[in-house]
Amino acid sequence: MPSTPNVGQQGPGADVKYQPEPTPERLLQLGMGFWASKTLLSAVELGVFTRLASGPSDAAELIEALGLHPRSALDFLDALVALNLLEREAGIYRNTPETGLFLDMTKPGYVGGLLEMANARLYPFWGSLTEALRTGRPQNEAKHGGNLFDTIYRDEAGLRRFLRAMTGVSLGAAKAIAQKFPWKNYSTFIDIGTAQGALPVQIALAHAHLLGGGFDLPEVGPVFNEYVTLHGLQERVRFHAGNFFKDPCPAADVLVMGHILHDWNLEEKLELLAKCYAALPPGGCLIVYDAMIDDDRKQNAFGLLMSLNMLIETPGGFDYTGAQCCAWMKEVGFSQARVELLAGPDSMVIGIR
Repeated sequence: MPSTPNVGQQGPGADVKYQPEPTPERLLQLGMGFWASKTLLSAVELGVFTRLASGPSDAAELIEALGLHPRSALDFLDALVALNLLEREAGIYRNTPETGLFLDMTKPGYVGGLLEMANARLYPFWGSLTEALRTGRPQNEAKHGGNLFDTIYRDEAGLRRFLRAMTGVSLGAAKAIAQKFPWKNYSTFIDIGTAQGALPVQIALAHAHLLGGGFDLPEVGPVFNEYVTLHGLQERVRFHAGNFFKDPCPAADVLVMGHILHDWNLEEKLELLAKCYAALPPGGCLIVYDAMIDDDRKQNAFGLLMSLNMLIETPGGFDYTGAQCCAWMKEVGFSQARVELLAGPDSMVIGIR
């Protein structure tokens, strides 16, 4: 007498769940990801998206306007189409809604400043990541005795490119902070390390009762004032010149420090947090925002890669988790600290004095 098949035994005609064989496609796409990255960076450098913001164009018009050699111009433009960075219909190219909004230099939402800096500086430096991992040393201008900020601030064009980059990386978080923090409970705020002033502008635009400002090195002042004036906020938002390691922080109800803390080693991080604590009144708040790594260190790839970027760019900087930042705040005296998600990979820690 035949035995009864065990549960799960696959007899003739039994349903067999298909298990696809692993393929190397994802690994190859990731490994060769610099192809797509550099194509986008070159498109920003060439002004493709700003040019198309003035109207759709055919290939011949674009090639002439951008000064491209005909050999690979069509491959370049059609690669942008395949990457969903441009649209093409009946031979006419146009921006996508996304690139038209964020990569047109004439629009207030332009984030291409960060991509400009990535193209001009970070792209070649990241070629030495393996050396950085083996030595623990920066691979930028500091590699040969230079200094990152001295190089950036050496000429006005480089400074303006860097400040636009900081606007690009901060704009989404700035808009989220303007909406998520209870600003109705406060009257004044200062952005520490303000760069072009994206965050003070977004907060002031959203809350007419607030008086605000930005604190940064004196060279930043003219660029900050231009940006604030462009948004008609010069009566409520003003510039404070100083060096946050050498000078006291300006006093306000709320201080904000965005994409700053990760530039420095732990001792310097604690020093900056303590200086902010000293400048706040009782009940005042410090908001620190960065691409904070999730506490399990498994999800926020951007935050972890940004920390590698700090290895490339700084002698001791590193990104960190929200739990670490809360602990540092309490170490320097803050009574409470909590983490809130912002936009994209960014989170903020709110410390209460």
